[in-house]
Amino acid sequence: MSLSRKRKKELRQLQSQANKLWESQQVLVGEARSVAREAGRQLGNYNRETVKPAVQENYAKYAAPYVDKGKQYSRHVYENRVIPAAGAALGSALTVWDAANDARASAAAGRGVRVEDAKKYAALAAAYGADATKKLSKKVVVVEPERKGMGAGGVIAIILGIAAAVGVLYAAWQTLRADDELWVADDPLRAPEE
Repeated sequence: MSLSRKRKKELRQLQSQANKLWESQQVLVGEARSVAREAGRQLGNYNRETVKPAVQENYAKYAAPYVDKGKQYSRHVYENRVIPAAGAALGSALTVWDAANDARASAAAGRGVRVEDAKKYAALAAAYGADATKKLSKKVVVVEPERKGMGAGGVIAIILGIAAAVGVLYAAWQTLRADDELWVADDPLRAPEE
């Protein structure tokens, strides 16, 4: 099947137009790529210069105090609850260990363990426990929390007390004020004089 010259010419023109369009689209895509790259760079600059400082400022203003309080409370619990409890448990374990070592040494020496020695071992265990507690209490410093004064409950109680006192005073004033319209006339049949 052959095409006429007119059709071939039209097809070549169409192909030429398609090639020009393709080239212009490639240029357009290249320009769009460079615009997108520059937009990304500008967005990074905006983030670094505006967003990040605002986030850091708001964190320091709103979140940092609570984070610091959380850290202080955790340190308080660790130093005042966990360490003393662990020290007491360790002291008890060392006491049992020392008593067991004494019993083993006694058994190794051929003396064995007698019932009369039970009181002696109980006294030794108490002495070891007291020593361990003294040593650990010297190392652990317990800091008493500072009293900060009146809390929210006290303030609310004072406000409610003041409001109640004002209410009582207002009711008394309303009751005792001299208002002519509230008093009953002596002679109900006579019209009041103006």
